[in-house]
Amino acid sequence: MMSSVEMAHFVSHGSFALEAVVPDSMNQRAIDVFDAGIPGYPFGTPLDEAFPAGTFVRELLDLPAIAGAVQSLVGPNPVIDHHAVHVRPPHGGEAQNMHGDAILDTRTDAFDMQLMYYPREVTLEQGGTLSVPGTHLRKINQTGIGRYQNLAGQTRLTCPAGTVVFLHHGIWHGGRRNDSDHRRYMFKIRFNPTVRQLRLWNTDDIDDPAVLKELTASFGWTAANEGRLELVNRAKLWRTLTGDQFFDIDNYLTREQLRPQFIAPGATDLRLGSTQQAQGQQR
Repeated sequence: MMSSVEMAHFVSHGSFALEAVVPDSMNQRAIDVFDAGIPGYPFGTPLDEAFPAGTFVRELLDLPAIAGAVQSLVGPNPVIDHHAVHVRPPHGGEAQNMHGDAILDTRTDAFDMQLMYYPREVTLEQGGTLSVPGTHLRKINQTGIGRYQNLAGQTRLTCPAGTVVFLHHGIWHGGRRNDSDHRRYMFKIRFNPTVRQLRLWNTDDIDDPAVLKELTASFGWTAANEGRLELVNRAKLWRTLTGDQFFDIDNYLTREQLRPQFIAPGATDLRLGSTQQAQGQQR
């Protein structure tokens, strides 16, 4: 299971990585499985139905660290949104525009999780996936940010074979072209939760000071006032995940939610019709 510090990292960065978590023997088998193709399933198919015992993907998902991360992020019995094998040929493929993997998502009390598995080492020459940490809480409509080519704080994924990355579905990202002599493989699954994402991880360290340190991480694009807005967005998500409706960072969210209901003496509430009634309502 993920820890609270790791979950706070996910909330601020929009990602959580397990480097070289898949054994080499599985990484070698993965290439043949991916080249043969993995059957598709309709939106909403239960995970156990899509990838039953005995399949390569089930074996992958049953690795303890991966199973723990899936449980921590989306809980038990998630369903499959979609999955795909992405292959970039040697010296081929154009760089994708920056995008998010969905239409504008208005949810504030839930999120989907995307698992990305890299069976082979990914080098800078191979391109890798470009992403912009912290952008997952800035809601966009698919390629609405496609005109942006570079953003301060963006990262290019390089990793050893067997790495699995978990992404918030809203993070801004794009695949890069492959300038190497080797094929680049990535297998993706998008999970939809079927339970509230409430304290699904190991919360033993919920009061660790490192939690707040992760939640206040800063990126190149969050300078000045942009950073303050992200602190509000993260505080809202942390409240959803922990159930702590009083959690805040620098009182930004508390200020936003100030809605006094008391009526000052002598003031008239037009809904009540008179000053006297308003005073009576206050009492």
